[in-house]
Amino acid sequence: MAEAERVIGTPDVDDEGAAPAEPVRGRRKIVALFSVALVAYLLDLGSKMLVVAKLEHHEPIEVIGDLLKFEAVRNAGAAFGIGEAYTVFFTFVAATVIVVIARLARKLYSGPWAFALGLLLGGALGNLTDRIFREPGVFKGAVVDFIAPANFAVFNLADSAIVCGGFLIVILSFRGLDPDGTVHRD
Repeated sequence: MAEAERVIGTPDVDDEGAAPAEPVRGRRKIVALFSVALVAYLLDLGSKMLVVAKLEHHEPIEVIGDLLKFEAVRNAGAAFGIGEAYTVFFTFVAATVIVVIARLARKLYSGPWAFALGLLLGGALGNLTDRIFREPGVFKGAVVDFIAPANFAVFNLADSAIVCGGFLIVILSFRGLDPDGTVHRD
């Protein structure tokens, strides 16, 4: 059976009689994906609301001396403030990521992938919410960043979720685990 023809729950066999793929059986992991996304989104949204209400227009709070501060910063660009003139583009990218993940959810049978994609989805929704609803206007809004490590860019919980989700996706891919639950062994 060809690689593209593999059916979940039916491992194929190579020329030597070994099963190169070990599919994961069970239900789709849509609920897990959206649950992780919701938690990530609500944590990001709540933290940003707190930062805007209590920290914006105030002195930074030193958490660990000069190593880590909480400092309210509005970022119209991407990471490290790059591309401030392209806020509409970043809004489009975030919306595209959300649509791709939602479409992929229909074929999702892997718990680890559901967790990773949930983090990515929650983070993308968090920053997209800022870009749509924050000043200076719809699709041009600046993201609220507040976690300020020494000698590094200021970021937020949505950024953390996106990076962690992306890192997990890379690990899962290197380990040969597909979103549909199949495992590829070399």
